Amino acid sequence: MNVLIVDDDPVLRKLLQRALIQMEYQVRVAKDGCEAWDILQREPLQLVVTDWVMPEMDGLALTRKIRKAEMPGYVYIVILTGQEGIENIVDGLDAGADDYLMKPFRPKELQARLRVGERVLDLERRLKAARDKMRDLAMHDELTGLWNRRAFYEHANAELGHAIREKCDLSLIMLDIDHFKVVNDRYGHLVGDEILKMVTDTIEENLRPYDKVGRWGGEEFIILLPTTSLSKAATIAERLRVSVSSTGLSFSLGQDGRDEELHVKISLGVAGIEAGESISFDTLVGRADDMLYKAKREGRNRVCVFTLENDNL
Repeated sequence: MNVLIVDDDPVLRKLLQRALIQMEYQVRVAKDGCEAWDILQREPLQLVVTDWVMPEMDGLALTRKIRKAEMPGYVYIVILTGQEGIENIVDGLDAGADDYLMKPFRPKELQARLRVGERVLDLERRLKAARDKMRDLAMHDELTGLWNRRAFYEHANAELGHAIREKCDLSLIMLDIDHFKVVNDRYGHLVGDEILKMVTDTIEENLRPYDKVGRWGGEEFIILLPTTSLSKAATIAERLRVSVSSTGLSFSLGQDGRDEELHVKISLGVAGIEAGESISFDTLVGRADDMLYKAKREGRNRVCVFTLENDNL
């Protein structure tokens, strides 16, 4: 682990450096708080051992500056001081230091205090990882791994705003698995889940890295296509329709172990904005949704594209 030593005394800096290297730390050194602050701006160091009394910027000023800054991770700070007395110790802790060590330092005590710092930093990392995981779970559909409705809405709404400002084309596809309830009723929900995952994989295989896909609800998916004209989006939707219908799902049926291959069909509705057009995301979704239901009414397994002429359909 990396440790930053901050001390204006070259002899003490050398002693600290030698002791920490023997403890198998990677060591960076600074002669005062200003130099230490410059280093911390460039490198994400999380263990700092700093002297209290230094020119330019002392240890307490450095500590306060670190605590006020938005650092990428928590910085554990040990104040090294020759100033005795409980009031001085309290001042250091109030400034934001996590621990203190009296001069002359003893290597074993320094090592023990840094080990405490490592445990604190490890706990902070694990808490952050757990928080990130919870945030990720809150934004993604558990079965398919796609964005859920709320997360997709937030990202797509921002993308639409960007397209309007930059006067770019943007398109949206609403996709629904035909007769999905029949599949669930006949084959069971486990097979239904496999169908949903198969459709998810097929969608992702046919899109660009910057296209956005979400599970809108149930067997309904939504796809945002930045910088994509309506005609191009219609071509992509047709490609998706063909790809899904040609991809079979094999599974064993019943206790006799017979294998069966199931093919599903999808209906798709497409809408979009042209360069210079300005509409809300809800309006765009409504247009694509209207076209999806038009495809359903016309027999399913097809693509319907929004135009102003069919706005009232």
